[in-house]
Amino acid sequence: MWLYGTHAVAAALKNPARLLRRLVITEDAQAALAAECPQPWPIPPEISPREKIDQILGARPGSGIVHQGIALLADQLAAPSLQEALKRPGPVLVLDQIFDPRNVGALMRTAQAFGACAVLAQDRNAPEETGALAKAASGALESIPLLRITNISRALTVLKSIDVWVVGLDGHAPSRLRGEDFAGRRVALVLGSEGEGMRRLTRETCDEVCALAMPGGMESLNVSAAGAVALYELTRAA
Repeated sequence: MWLYGTHAVAAALKNPARLLRRLVITEDAQAALAAECPQPWPIPPEISPREKIDQILGARPGSGIVHQGIALLADQLAAPSLQEALKRPGPVLVLDQIFDPRNVGALMRTAQAFGACAVLAQDRNAPEETGALAKAASGALESIPLLRITNISRALTVLKSIDVWVVGLDGHAPSRLRGEDFAGRRVALVLGSEGEGMRRLTRETCDEVCALAMPGGMESLNVSAAGAVALYELTRAA
C-alpha cells in the first residue's frame, strides 16, 4: 500500500513492524519529514519531482490526495487477535458499517488520543487500509490495532463474555451517555453508519444504547465527531 503525507509516513518509518519498500519524496519535503522522523531513515529516499508522486498515487484535481510531497510504499500491518488486542488497556471502539476511509481514519486518531485498545470493523463492510485512511489517522494506524472481524454481533458477544460492557450510540435513544455511569467498567463503544445507524442485530447485542447530550439542539453529528465526544465522555470519569 502507498502511504502519503508527513505524519502518516513519519509514523510508518518509526514503526519497526512495518516492512518498507520505497520512499519517494520531493527535495523540498525532506526537511518536514526529518522534523517528524529524524534521519537517517530506515530506507533510502528517492528524490523525485512532485509530478512523479502525483503519477504514482493517481493524484489529480478532485481526487482528495494531498501527499505533501511524500509517499511510502509499505506492506500492510498484521493485525493481532482480539484476545491479544484486549491485553492493551482502554475501551474498544467498534465500527458497524462505516465505509468512508476518512471517517475510519479520523476515528482511529480519536481512539488513539483517548487511549482505546483497538478499533474493530466488519471485514466486508469497512474500507481497505489505504493511504487516505492512513493520512486521516495521522499516524494512529501505526499505534492502534485495526481488527477486521467477520461478524460484529458475535465479536460483541465475546466481549460481553469477558466483562466488557457494550454500549451502542444512537441519537434517538432515550438515555444519555454519562461517563460516570461507566466508572470502573471496561466499555466497548459501538458506532453505526451516519445514514442507517447500527444494524438491528448489532443494536440488540448491546448491553445498552445511549445518545449524546446535545443541549444546542442539533439532531446529530458526523460519525467521527460523535465518536470523539463519546470517547471523551467515557474516559473522563475512568
